[in-house]
Amino acid sequence: MSDLLSVLQETADPRPERLAQILGCTEEDVESELEELRKNKTLLGWMPLLNPTHHDLEQVRAVIEVKISPEREGGFDRMAMRISKFEEVESCYLMSGGYDLLVFVTGKNLRFVASFISERLATIDGVLSTATHFLLRPYKDHGHIFEEESENQEKPSVSP
Repeated sequence: MSDLLSVLQETADPRPERLAQILGCTEEDVESELEELRKNKTLLGWMPLLNPTHHDLEQVRAVIEVKISPEREGGFDRMAMRISKFEEVESCYLMSGGYDLLVFVTGKNLRFVASFISERLATIDGVLSTATHFLLRPYKDHGHIFEEESENQEKPSVSP
């Protein structure tokens, strides 16, 4: 992995002038490498990480364990790609263990997400079963802790 990719994973500032400063190279070098990374589809885009406790975006997220029947020619890939194309699906992963796919879904409310699962996802030929878990509160995401621990909180008897 290039130095640029390492820096991109650590910083939320994608400006070439800032990246060049961090890497100790020219802005043109950074722009050239960014263009190459986009061309070969290593770099797909930018995504801000927002603290859900500090903005008013009302949405519901769910994690869905999906068991599917693999297809003769396509295995799990065709089914996973079909599920991934739904607008409600934000991520889809092939997994080992008791289920085949782990699907992250976002919707405007519980009813919307439940409807998507029961009417669109679970009814696909080849979907054998689903188990849905609604995300209630995030504590850490992509390496970032969302809230600092208050000094007034009771401390656990054993520290991690």
